[in-house]
Amino acid sequence: MAEGNHSTVSEFVLLGLCDSWELQIFFFILILAVYLVTVLGNAFIVILVITDSHLHSPMYFLLANLSFVDLWLSSVTCPKMITDFLKENKTISFGGCMCQILFVHFIGGGEMVLLVAMAYDRYVAICKPLHYTNIMSQRTCIWLVMTSWTIGFVHAMSEFVVIVKLPFCGPTAVNSFFCDIPLVIELACIDTYSLGIWMNSDSGSLVITCFILLLISYTYILFTVCHYSKDGASKALFTCTAHITVVVLFFGPCIFIYVWPLNITSLDKFVAVFYLVITPLLNPAIYTFRNKEMKISLRRFTSQYVNSRWN
Repeated sequence: MAEGNHSTVSEFVLLGLCDSWELQIFFFILILAVYLVTVLGNAFIVILVITDSHLHSPMYFLLANLSFVDLWLSSVTCPKMITDFLKENKTISFGGCMCQILFVHFIGGGEMVLLVAMAYDRYVAICKPLHYTNIMSQRTCIWLVMTSWTIGFVHAMSEFVVIVKLPFCGPTAVNSFFCDIPLVIELACIDTYSLGIWMNSDSGSLVITCFILLLISYTYILFTVCHYSKDGASKALFTCTAHITVVVLFFGPCIFIYVWPLNITSLDKFVAVFYLVITPLLNPAIYTFRNKEMKISLRRFTSQYVNSRWN
């Protein structure tokens, strides 16, 4: 029982992705494999950027931070979802549910701002190459990362302090595999229609603002390069394609869940799987396999490891 909000609910029931036992076993194996690769892939990128002096530049500093964020974003929901596939009764404590809400929006909001910071880095590198070193100094990079974490924290807390005080007295069934604001506030014992609109507006404003800034940044980059050099345009397009791909894959599901007016629960659940499970896996794959310097660094790391094993 949570005395602060006078709730009589001590736990919630997560309905999960599906009811079929065969499908749950299939999803257990699939998502477990995806999660393990996600953790290893993102952790490896962080280690690679830290240990390889050739990658000590603003772009890879921000990339390492993105991998760090993705590692934690997937870890907020995946372990619980994976273990629940093997349980008949999928429950989560009241405190655990509130923690999922807090950290999903904290880390997710921070990642959105971090992607904007990465777009700014590419803008300076491509549109103002002569001033890149001065503009993207170590201090600037740290400031950008700290800003992303701060905005994510403020965004999450602005919603958390409201929802944690809501009275919950039943029902307790959350029609998803994790606790998210739109689903949990529907279970409150008061009329939450206006509150739901405000919550979605709060999340939606952050999503849309970051998405528009990203579109403007990459459009301006490509327009500027096309204006001066057609060869440069192809290079800029290749450089930005990975970033644009991540933006679309991450923001598309978020816009669908928090901005799209229609509420299609079954579809929302699988869209949530995409941005909480699949996108953190795709980020290291996209940046690693499409980036020449990352490929060279990977080969260098592998050769050094092999040599150290044989010597």
